[in-house]
Amino acid sequence: QVQLVESGGGLVQPGASLRLSCAASGRTFSGDIMGWFRQAPGKEREFVAAIRWSGGSTYYADSVNGRFTISRDNAKNTVYLQMNSLKPQDTAVFYCAATRKVRVPRDQQGYDYWGQGTQVTVSS
Repeated sequence: QVQLVESGGGLVQPGASLRLSCAASGRTFSGDIMGWFRQAPGKEREFVAAIRWSGGSTYYADSVNGRFTISRDNAKNTVYLQMNSLKPQDTAVFYCAATRKVRVPRDQQGYDYWGQGTQVTVSS
């Protein structure tokens, strides 16, 4: 079955960087769109970024555009989220998700598979 396993979260100071990883297994993902979402305490889960596994087109939320970079490693079946210039408002649980929809969903309902999440805390 499809499994998505996130890693790389942690506690960092404002301005620092982190790289999250999402290891995907259970099928061929070449036709998938992979997304990163985040959920802060008391808030809705929100779209962060997405990438088409085939071709590598990327999509970002306005709040992270220019600071975060999504990428994938085909050989490792892994998607990454490089996060730079982190802010306290980036504090959230970050989730990896997968879908085979044609158009890139920016809502969580558009994704079929989810990882368990990894905590990112930005605090001084």
